[in-house]
Amino acid sequence: MTALATDIGGTFTDVVLVADGRLHVAKTLTTPDDPTEGLLRGVRRVLADAGVAPASVDRFTHATTLATNVILERRGAAVAFVTTRGFRSMLALGRQARVEEERYDLAYSPGEPPVPPTRTFEVPERLAADGTVLTPLDEDAALRVAERVADLGVAAVAICLLHSHANDAHERRLAAILADRLPAGTPVVTSSEVWPELGEYERATTTLMSAYVGPVMGVYLRRLRDRLAEVGITAPVHVMESAGGVLPAGLAASRAVYTIESGPAAGVVAAAREGARHGLADLISFDMGGTTAKAGLVRDGRPGVTHEFQVGGKGSFGGRRPGTGVPIKVPAIDLAEVGSGGGSIAWVEAGGLRVGPRSAGAAPGPACYGRGGTLPTVTDADLVLGYLDPDGFGDLRLRPDLAEDALARHVAKPLGVDVVEAAAAVHDIAGAQMGTAVHVVTVRRGVDPRGFTLVALGGAAPTHAAGLAERFGIRRVLVPARCGVGSAAGLLHADLAIERSRSFLAPAAAADPAALETVLADLEAACRADLALGDARRGRVTRAAGLRFAGQAHAFTVELRPGPVTREVVDAAVQEFYARYRASYGIDLHDPAELTVARVRVSLPAGAPDLRGTEPPRPVPARTRRAWFGGAFREVPVRERAACVPGERFAGPCVITEPQASLVVPPGWNGVLDDHGAVSLERAEDP
Repeated sequence: MTALATDIGGTFTDVVLVADGRLHVAKTLTTPDDPTEGLLRGVRRVLADAGVAPASVDRFTHATTLATNVILERRGAAVAFVTTRGFRSMLALGRQARVEEERYDLAYSPGEPPVPPTRTFEVPERLAADGTVLTPLDEDAALRVAERVADLGVAAVAICLLHSHANDAHERRLAAILADRLPAGTPVVTSSEVWPELGEYERATTTLMSAYVGPVMGVYLRRLRDRLAEVGITAPVHVMESAGGVLPAGLAASRAVYTIESGPAAGVVAAAREGARHGLADLISFDMGGTTAKAGLVRDGRPGVTHEFQVGGKGSFGGRRPGTGVPIKVPAIDLAEVGSGGGSIAWVEAGGLRVGPRSAGAAPGPACYGRGGTLPTVTDADLVLGYLDPDGFGDLRLRPDLAEDALARHVAKPLGVDVVEAAAAVHDIAGAQMGTAVHVVTVRRGVDPRGFTLVALGGAAPTHAAGLAERFGIRRVLVPARCGVGSAAGLLHADLAIERSRSFLAPAAAADPAALETVLADLEAACRADLALGDARRGRVTRAAGLRFAGQAHAFTVELRPGPVTREVVDAAVQEFYARYRASYGIDLHDPAELTVARVRVSLPAGAPDLRGTEPPRPVPARTRRAWFGGAFREVPVRERAACVPGERFAGPCVITEPQASLVVPPGWNGVLDDHGAVSLERAEDP
C-alpha cells in the first residue's frame, strides 16, 4: 500500500508518504491564502523523493484546522437558524461567563451571537420532554418562515427545536418545507441528525456550527480533490475527525462539526501508537508546533475522549471556561491547548516579559527565518541558546544574527539585560506556559503525571520536552522518529470511524435492557450506513452509555460490555460509573444513577502499511556546539539522528538533530536509540 498523509498547521504543513515500507517526509511553510498551495508543494516533494507515481497512491488522509479557524475568525457561511416559538433569543442569551480581566471590566459587553437576530426565526410547535406532541407543527407558519429564509439568500439553514432529541418528526417535516423553498443543494441541518442529545443550547450551537462550517468545508475539500487530481492523485480523500478516526470527504463536509479538532487529534493517535510499540500504556502526548502547544492523555493505551468542548473562549492554565466560547457536543480527543509554540512572539509590557499567544505564523515567521519578521519568538530564543542548528530547519537556513537583533531590540533592551539572558527568559516562560496544558489534562483531572511517559511530537516539542518533564517529576520522555511530522504520521494509522448517539433517559435500576439494545442496534445501523459498510461483520463496534447521579446535569460516558444488553451489563456500567466518579472527584458515592444517552462508534481499521526499520546510519563527523545549560554556555556534543546506530546511548548535556526537529538532552538525562529511530530519554539522578 502507498499511503499519503498531510497535516496543515498554523505555521507548517507536514506531508508524509509511505511507499515500499519507507517513510518520506516534507515540511513546508503553510500558505494561509490558499492552504492547498503549501500542501501540494510538499506532496510533489515526497513523491519525487520516493520516486512514486501519483496514480499509485492508494490512501490519502488529511488533517486541517479549517473548521476551527472558520469559527474563530467568523468567516463561515451565511446561516439562518430556526427554533421553537419562544426560544428565538436562545443563541443571544447563551451561557455567559467572565474570566480573568473581564471580571473587573465595568464596560464589559458580551460577544455577538453566532447568527444575528435578522436571520433567526421561530415556528409554532412544542414537544414535551419525552417527545409527546403538545402543539403540532404549524405548517402554514413554517411555510412563511421558509419564504423569508429564501429571500435572505442564505447558504445553509440550521434547525433546533425543543426536545427534538426525543422526537424528530417536527424537525424532519420543517426541514422538508424549507428545502422545498430553497435553491437545490442548500444544506438544511437538523439537530436530531447532528447530535440528538439533552441540552437545547449546546445542541443548537453544535447544529449551527455544522451548518456554518459545512459549505466552507465542502468548497475546500472539492478544491483539494481537484488540485490532487491535477497532480495525478485520484485516491479518495479521508479527513481526520476530532475523536481520532477519519471520515470520507463527503461525510466530513456534511458533518463538518466533527472535524473541529482534526489536527490535534492526530498527534494523540500517533503518541498512543508509539507508546504501544514500546509497551507503554500511560502517556502524555505533548505536541508543540509553530503556533500552539497541545497536551492529551492516553490511559491504558487509549486516548481520552470528551463529548463536549469549547471552541475559542478564555480561561486560565490551559483550559477554556464554559460560557466564553462556542460549546460543541461531538466526540473529541480530550486536549488542552495553549498559545505557546515556536513562533510565539515575545514582548515586554508594563515591565514584564510576555510570550504568546500572538504568533509570527508562516508569514513572516520568526526573525531568524529571514523572511521579513522582526519580532522575537521562542524559535529565535532557542537558536540564540544553541539548541537549534543554524544550518537549517527543513528547508530553512536560520539566521542567529537576526534572532539576536530581534531579542536585543524588543526584549533585552526594555528589560535591561543582555541578549542571552533575554533568550533564556523567553525559553523558560514558554516552558512554563506549556506546562499549564499538561497540568490541565493531569493534575486538574486528579491524575498524578509522575507515572506517565511524555511523548514529544511536533517540530518544537523535542527542544522543550525534557525540561517540561522535569517540571512534573516525569522521568521518561519518548521522542519518535520523524517527530517533527508526528501528527501527519498519526494520520496513517487512523481508523475510518463514525459515532452516533441518541438520548436514552431512564433510572439505571429500572432501565429496560431490551429498549436500550434496540436503540444501540439502530445507532449501529446508522453508523454502518454512514461508512457504507454493508457487511454487518465488518468493522469494530464500541457501545457506551452516559450515566450520572439523579438530579445532576453532567454525565460520564461508560463503555458497555460486548454482546447484547442485559441487566448484568447495565449493572456493571453503573459500578464503572461509581469508580469513575470516585477517581475524578475523590467522593465515594453510590446514590441512584440514571442513564442519559446511548452511544455507538463503528470503526474500520486503517490497514496502514508497515514500516521497515531505520535506514543504515551514514557517517557524519562528530562536532560540538555551545549551548545554554545550567545558567551558562557549555561545549556539548551534537549528533545527527541519521548517523546514530540502534542501541546507541546518549548522556546529557547534548543535542540530537534531524531535519524537522532538535532534541535537547539536559544534564541528568540519558537516552537510547531503538530499532525504529525513536529516542527514549530517562531521568537519572539529579546532576
